[in-house]
Amino acid sequence: MKTGFIGIIGRPNVGKSTLLNAVLGEKIAITSNKPQTTRNTIRGIYTREDAPGREGCQMVFIDTPGIHKPRTKLGNFMTDSALNTFKEVEVILFLVDSPLEKGPGDRYILDLIRDIPTPKLLVINKIDKMDPAVFRGMFEAYEAMGVFDGVFGISALEGKNVPVLLSRIEDFLEEGPMYFPSDMITDHPERFIVSEIIREKVLMYLEDEVPHGVAVEIESYEEDVDITRIGAVIYCERKSHKGIIIGKEGKKLKGIGKSARLEIEALLGTKVYLQLWVKVKENWRDSDFALSNFGYKDL
Repeated sequence: MKTGFIGIIGRPNVGKSTLLNAVLGEKIAITSNKPQTTRNTIRGIYTREDAPGREGCQMVFIDTPGIHKPRTKLGNFMTDSALNTFKEVEVILFLVDSPLEKGPGDRYILDLIRDIPTPKLLVINKIDKMDPAVFRGMFEAYEAMGVFDGVFGISALEGKNVPVLLSRIEDFLEEGPMYFPSDMITDHPERFIVSEIIREKVLMYLEDEVPHGVAVEIESYEEDVDITRIGAVIYCERKSHKGIIIGKEGKKLKGIGKSARLEIEALLGTKVYLQLWVKVKENWRDSDFALSNFGYKDL
């Protein structure tokens, strides 16, 4: 069986988590239209069993936080997590969704990986929304650099050309051990995925009112035969944000809770009783202790 690790890198909001979900055919990484949605390094496991005439394959994808110029300790953690990925993978996927001249972010990442000997594939995402002439220009520009072992256009949202990309990745993998059971799609515990689902719904319901000063902590998680009871705290950085999250007569928090509960029930395959609280922890994104408590770094 061919096995290996694949790092997915790129600027915030280029579709890294959407690609991971498309590869797995199941949602394990949250997505939103807001940058820096992914904060932790998330591993997704794609396994194809042996079949007559075709060797099996296991690819462990590492979805990294978007690489950006950090302004907080949380930002430093996110960027360091992404950069460390370069050291532990067999293939690097560099996702972009706009021409190189549009901003410095892609050029910054390109400079970081240019001389790394690891095989690199350039993936132009969101081609379903892109003018063909723009795509052609991007394709030719990146191909001419001589940095990448292949340039691919995909739509992660629609799954377009994702199988072709997987086939090319497999070319770089070698015979190795099967790292995870074939029915396992992530090495993260369910509690982590549950907390991420809740945070996704907060981002979705809050729009731009409370950008990224939100963290979710699972305080209780009890599994019975017919129901799972979950208690979670949504932390924000300011008292004014607390009122925004709760909303008038608690309507916004109820909407967040209902939307999260339905998705968690689909994930767990059981009824869920979800309780949410909102608490203020000022400037937690610059607190080593808070970042450690929320699982973003070791003390």
